[in-house]
Amino acid sequence: MSVVKENAAMAALEFVESGMTLGLGSGSTAEIFIEALGDRVAGGMKIVGVPTSKRTAECAIEAGVPLAEPDKVDRINLTIDGADEVDPAFNLIKGGGACLLREKIIAHASDRMIVIVDGTKMVEMLGAFPLPIEVDPFGMALTAEQVFDALKTTGCEEAQTVLRQMKDGSGPLITDGGNYILDSKCRKIPNPADTALALSQIPGVMEHGLFIDLADVIVVGEADHARVIELARD
Repeated sequence: MSVVKENAAMAALEFVESGMTLGLGSGSTAEIFIEALGDRVAGGMKIVGVPTSKRTAECAIEAGVPLAEPDKVDRINLTIDGADEVDPAFNLIKGGGACLLREKIIAHASDRMIVIVDGTKMVEMLGAFPLPIEVDPFGMALTAEQVFDALKTTGCEEAQTVLRQMKDGSGPLITDGGNYILDSKCRKIPNPADTALALSQIPGVMEHGLFIDLADVIVVGEADHARVIELARD
């Protein structure tokens, strides 16, 4: 277990109060948080988790965290999730684990979102990490062409886009929602909000990995502690 990831997860746990409904993110750091949350539940904390992926649900069940389906809760107090990149304005790239559609649904429905990362995920400009875009398999090549055009139009000078494959080489990766993932290697995304809007207007795009105006707190794990950075909103 990474010490910096554990420090970030434990710091985020301090934002959790008994009685909350929590959005449970996906990925290695989120799973460390879920394991620690299970210890709190075993100690008497009353919470309900809403998972963002099948893997997250499995992890929560193993940790003893009670779960509810998204349609069975009337509000989500707090979502805690990881990210692949975070810029100074708290814009995120997410989707390295192919869970971005469900992650964004839960984050958008939450009162607050806390992002737990290590320092390598903090960047001056998004784009070094390939931008994941979840697309309907129908007409995927046509959608990919429109994705390329949207990226170039909004200032991404490089926009090489590839279809994500299964690790065993058996074919395209299929998300929990039955879609494909296009990974766009932009290197730099100078206008994240403009790019997000342009991608959202493409019919074949189910969702993209740009999370804009969703994160409220970034918890950055370090070797011996965690830095908590809160966004000052107007």
